[in-house]
Amino acid sequence: MPLSEYEQRVLEQLEHDLGSDPKLGHAMSRGQKSRGHLTWAVFGVVAGLGVVLAGVMTQLTLLGIAGFAIMLGFAIWGLTGGKPTSSSSGEPRADDAKGPAPKAAAKDEKGFMGRVEERFERRRDEGDL
Repeated sequence: MPLSEYEQRVLEQLEHDLGSDPKLGHAMSRGQKSRGHLTWAVFGVVAGLGVVLAGVMTQLTLLGIAGFAIMLGFAIWGLTGGKPTSSSSGEPRADDAKGPAPKAAAKDEKGFMGRVEERFERRRDEGDL
């Protein structure tokens, strides 16, 4: 079922507002995680699991809780940590100056909703809906 004109205008306004908010973009961006960072995170989770198992085998509740805390801490650190995508002054880093790959640049020009609309139209034309 297609969107009404009002719904399309509201959706376009929402897309525009979300795309123009630099604070939201910075908060939602995730940096790439280094291999060493992820390796230490996995090692920490496995070590925490070992401490939990040691606590279960020795029937020491505090040791099990400590192991769980270690696992949780390393898991959160591994999931949230990463390299920043730009410097704190707001200027792009040297890595960012390269620009996107050619395919990615063409994809970004249409925008997310443009790609979704194209897929929907293609499916409707092919009778998949």
